[in-house]
Amino acid sequence: MLHEEIEQLTGFRIYFCDPHSPWQRGTNENINGLLRQYFPKGSDLSRHGVRNLRDVTRQLNDRPRMVLGDRTPTEAMQDWGIALQSG
Repeated sequence: MLHEEIEQLTGFRIYFCDPHSPWQRGTNENINGLLRQYFPKGSDLSRHGVRNLRDVTRQLNDRPRMVLGDRTPTEAMQDWGIALQSG
């Protein structure tokens, strides 16, 4: 399975949450809440241009996270040697 290969390459443990158990998906639920600030629930994302979606992505990726030692996701990825393409 691909997830096992990713675990081996990164050293990160990957697990799958039980269905209908949002408390097992804290980060996912947090991101959903942040996205709701830009796109209300039920929004049709196809009505937003690529530029707008990239701007929102950039804003979220430029937001420091406590879980990342107050670094942004972009900074954390760069620490791992992963270069992110800019819009």
